[in-house]
Order: sequence, then C-alpha cells, then structure tokens
Amino acid sequence: MLRIASALGLALFLSLAAATAAEAMTVREFLSIADRLPQNATAALRPEGRRLINEVSTSVHAVRNAQFADERAGRRPAYCIPARGTGITPEGLLGRFRALPQGRRDMTVQQAIREWMIERWPCSG
Repeated sequence: MLRIASALGLALFLSLAAATAAEAMTVREFLSIADRLPQNATAALRPEGRRLINEVSTSVHAVRNAQFADERAGRRPAYCIPARGTGITPEGLLGRFRALPQGRRDMTVQQAIREWMIERWPCSG
C-alpha cells in the first residue's frame, strides 16, 4: 500500500513538473499578449495582464533562487542581484524584450530575465 502511494505521489510530482515546464511562456508569446493590452494600470486588472505579471514574478523568483542556490553551494553565481531587487520596471522589461531580435524571441521569459540579470548585475571579483 505504501509503495502504491509513493508511486502515485511520484507520478503526480513528475506530471506537475512536466506541465510546468511545458507551460513556460516565450518572449514572443509575452509580447503578443502585452501588445493587446492597454498600456496603463488597468492592464493589471485584466486576466491577460495578471498572467504576464505572474510570469515575470515566477521567473524572477526562479532566477533569484538559482543565485541563492549557487551561493549556498559555494559556487560563484552568474549574476548578483542586490537585496533591494532587480530594478525591473514594466517599461524596461518591454523595451528589453522588444529589443531582442526575432530569432531570439522563442526563449522563455525566465531565460531572457536570467540573461538580462547577467548583464545588469554581474558579480564583482
């Protein structure tokens, strides 16, 4: 009985992990949605706007957690985001994403943010 429960739990975990990975939004998809939203505060009230906010928030948290994991493991992180935050603004994010060449817009939002943080917050020494 315990083996069955463990196997079911593992199967559920793996399916959720696969679903999360499959749902990763690309920069192209992000911009497509953003371009259909009003460019004011009411965008955050719309479901599509909330989806974009959640995507960025989730991606930033994942990028920060990767930095913390590297630090805990004694490895030099690829970027050193300060405690005060990333400094990402909606305008800056959209500008950064729009500046990406068409051929690079199929990367995930998380990967794009990671690359930006490597440029913006390099680790010293």
